[in-house]
Amino acid sequence: MNTPAPLPADPSLEAFGYKQELKRTLRLRDLVGYGLAMISPIAPIAVFGYVFNASGGMVPLVYAVGFAAMIFTAWSYITMARAFPIAGSVYTYASRSMGQYAGFIAGWAILLDYLLIPSLMYLLSAIALSAVIPAVPKWIWLAVLLVGNGAANLLGVNNTTKIGIYMLMVQLLFLVMFMAIAITGVAEGTAGAHISAAPVFSDTLTPGVIFGALSIAALSFLGFDAISTLSEEAKGGGRAVGQATIIVLVVAAFLFVGQTYVMSLFILGQTSLPPGDATDQASYNIAADLGGTWLRVAVSLAGGALACIPGALTAQAATSRLLFGMARDGKLPRFLAHVSPTRKVPDRAVLLVSVITIVLMAFFGERIGTLASMVNFGALTGFMFVNLAVIAHYTVKQRDGLWGRHLAMPVIGLAFIVYVLWNMEPFAQVAGLCWLSLGLTVVVATKICGAPDRTPVAESPNT
Repeated sequence: MNTPAPLPADPSLEAFGYKQELKRTLRLRDLVGYGLAMISPIAPIAVFGYVFNASGGMVPLVYAVGFAAMIFTAWSYITMARAFPIAGSVYTYASRSMGQYAGFIAGWAILLDYLLIPSLMYLLSAIALSAVIPAVPKWIWLAVLLVGNGAANLLGVNNTTKIGIYMLMVQLLFLVMFMAIAITGVAEGTAGAHISAAPVFSDTLTPGVIFGALSIAALSFLGFDAISTLSEEAKGGGRAVGQATIIVLVVAAFLFVGQTYVMSLFILGQTSLPPGDATDQASYNIAADLGGTWLRVAVSLAGGALACIPGALTAQAATSRLLFGMARDGKLPRFLAHVSPTRKVPDRAVLLVSVITIVLMAFFGERIGTLASMVNFGALTGFMFVNLAVIAHYTVKQRDGLWGRHLAMPVIGLAFIVYVLWNMEPFAQVAGLCWLSLGLTVVVATKICGAPDRTPVAESPNT
C-alpha cells in the first residue's frame, strides 16, 4: 500500500509577495486558547432549549453529528493554512485557488459571520448582566464591553489572547463545578434524572430533524475557523494554525456532548419545551432544580456574559485581520491595511469593527434570533468556499492524485454544509442571499470601474 507523501514545509510569507508587518508572537497554546475562547466551552448553555426543541430532545446527538460534519471542514482549513499561511483566511484560500472574484465573495460571505458575531455576543452578555443587576441599563453594559474589548485589541494580539485565556480558565472552572453538581444530581435522582440513551437515540429520529437542529447548534461550533486569521502572527505559521484548529474542535465537541447529555437527563420524557421562558431559560431552570437560586444566577452569568465576552473579544480580532487581508489586496479601502508601527496590529480595521458593531447593536437590539441565524449563514457559506478551495487548488490545479485527502474529504464537508444551509430557517436564507447579492454587486461595480488588484501574483511554493 502506498503511503501518502507528507505535507511539505510551510512557505514563508515573503514567498507570496508580502512583507511581515504583523507581530509573530503566538505559540500553539496561545492559538488553542484563542480558539477555545472564541468557540466557548460552555456555549451550549445559552441555546440548549432551542436545540432541544428543534431536535426532539436529542441535543447531545446533534452536537456529535455537528462535530462529524465540522471535522471535514476543519481538515480543509488545516490543508489550506499550510498551503497559504496568510492572514486573509477564507478570502485568501479562495483567491489563491479560484481567482480574485471567488476570493472576494468568499471573504464577503465570512464577513457576514465575523461582523455580526461581536454584536451578538455583546447583546447576549448585556442581557445576562442586566438580568442579574437590573439597576444598570443594558446600553451601559454594551458601552463598557465594547470599549474594554476594543482597547484590548488595540493594545496588541498578545493582550487579546491573554485576556481570552484568563476568561477561558474561569469558564472551565465553572464547567467543572457545574458538571460535578449535575453528576451528583443524576446519582441522587434529582428531578427524576437517571442514566438513559434517550438523549442520543429515538425510534422517531430522522436526518431532517437532526440537521435542522444542527443549523442552530452550529452557532456553538463557530470559532475554530478564526484561528486561521492569525497565520501571520503565529510562530509556527500554518502548521501551528492547523494543529490548534483540530485541537480546539475536538476539545469543544467533547465538552459540548458531555454537558448537554448530562443536562438532558433532568428533562427525560420530554421531546419539546413550552415556548417562552421555559425554552429561553432551559439551562437556568435545570440549574435551579440542582442548586437553587444561587446556581441559577451563576449559570445565567456563565452562560450569558462569561461565555460571550471572550467570544466578542476574539471575534473582533479575527474580523480586523480579515479586513486587513482584503484591504491589503485592494478588495476593500486601502486605509484598512494600515498597521500600527508600535503595536503591530491593524488598528484602523479594529476601530472600524467597533463602529460597525455599534450600528449593528442598535439595529438588532430586539432581533437577536434573526442576528444569530444570519451569523450561521455567513459562517457556513464561508466554510463551503474553504472546501471548494481545497478541491480547486490540489485536485484541479495541482492534480496531485491524493483523492481521499484533497477530494473526498472536502466533498463530504461540502455536502454536510449544503444540507444544513438547505434546512436553515427561510429568513436566514433570504437575508444571507441578499448579503451575497450585495457582494456580487460590489464585484461587478469594481470590475466596471477598473479598480486595481493589488494581490501579489506569487503562487504557493507548494504548487
